[in-house]
Amino acid sequence: MQLHAQGVSSPDSSTALVSGKYLSSINKTAGKLESSLDKKTDKLLRKLQQQENRIYKKLQKTDSLKAKQFLEQNQAQYKKLEQGIQKLTKKGNTYIPSLDTLTSSLKFLQDNPELLKLKDNAGQLTGALDKVQGLQQQFNKAELVKKFLKEKKQTLGNQLQNLGLLKELKQLNKQVYYYQAQVNEYKEILKDHKKIERKAIELLSQTKLFKDFMQKNSQLASLFRLPGNNPTDPAALNASLAGLQTRAQVNNLLQQQLSAPGAMDQFRSNMQDAQSQINSLRNRIGNQVGNTGGSDIDMPEGFKPNSQKTKTFKDRIEYNTDFQSQRSNGYFPTTSDIGLSAGYKINDKSVIGIGASYKIGWGQNIQNIRITHQGIGLRSFVDWKIKGGFWLTGGYEQNYRNEFNNIAALKDLSAWQQSGLIGLSKQINLKSKIFKKTSVKLLWDFLSYQQVPRTQPILFRVGYGL
Repeated sequence: MQLHAQGVSSPDSSTALVSGKYLSSINKTAGKLESSLDKKTDKLLRKLQQQENRIYKKLQKTDSLKAKQFLEQNQAQYKKLEQGIQKLTKKGNTYIPSLDTLTSSLKFLQDNPELLKLKDNAGQLTGALDKVQGLQQQFNKAELVKKFLKEKKQTLGNQLQNLGLLKELKQLNKQVYYYQAQVNEYKEILKDHKKIERKAIELLSQTKLFKDFMQKNSQLASLFRLPGNNPTDPAALNASLAGLQTRAQVNNLLQQQLSAPGAMDQFRSNMQDAQSQINSLRNRIGNQVGNTGGSDIDMPEGFKPNSQKTKTFKDRIEYNTDFQSQRSNGYFPTTSDIGLSAGYKINDKSVIGIGASYKIGWGQNIQNIRITHQGIGLRSFVDWKIKGGFWLTGGYEQNYRNEFNNIAALKDLSAWQQSGLIGLSKQINLKSKIFKKTSVKLLWDFLSYQQVPRTQPILFRVGYGL
């Protein structure tokens, strides 16, 4: 996307600064996150109810009275949550900086449509703003659900621990943790603006008109604005601070008060009370502005989270290519294996995947170069991280090692050979603009001794992450 600022004599000119693609990008990003977060929230609540139904059935077998109390308490909690969700409004939004910036920029463009290079912009602007506000509502809903989960952890924790249902309690704690981590993951995704969005906001931020709009209308401004304070009016700010005690006045007052007998003990007691109130206020502010750094996540004791669980299926797939050459004499390779694979990250230390390879022939020597189809292969593999950049690698392959000129020749199953591989791989820092990571693999084919003709047992491959 190209944002147009040609012919603009100054950032405050009425010439269009922002392309219509900015709206399309926001619409797509916000809509996708809104849908994903809504599905994650509903899925969590369904799983939680299913788990509680299983607990209820177990309690019925041992103590019907406690089972009835358990059911009534849960129904009351869910009813309260449902009422809270229905009462959600645009007021009191969870503050997310990147979302606040996007919302303010769209409202600003609504007030200043001449800055948007789009003829029929009203419909697209309204659509993008609706998506962003819908996403904000989903984050508000998520914060309400997180509070609900914390309360449920406390009530259910005491009940399940006393009833000996520790397995169910641990499962509940894991679900709560992953949901909190997932919400924070979505906030991080939102924070990572695309190039098109960064450029548009950068151009808008150069205008004094947009800066003034942000100071008056952004959510951050509403959170920290003092009564009667106009951010663009220094006189109004000074007037709002009039009458407040200066630091010097406070220090003099403390020295006078603490000189009395027993005043120090009283001062310490008051300080503890004040600290307690400050901590309470900080927690309330934290809930209001929305913690995005993960500090609000409760880590279950002894639990090692799988960071891949908060990622989408697409984000857990990694693509790789590798090369391996063979030569008969001299330095010229007679054949080269080119492999492509896709691996699914089970967790941070384990990857499983499948792939395929193609063996290309180069001829006998540099004077006689002839490209031929020398074989094809199908692969499966498992990688397990040992320590640092070292991985234990295992795999099973089927290889057609004969020259072929058409696909029909590959149907001869007797010509295919098995390979069982095990070895080590090491990731090294040789990144480039094309490849994300580089690795070298040393593998032993323990099935090579059964092949006729026998294939080489030791394989050396160089791989690159795409």
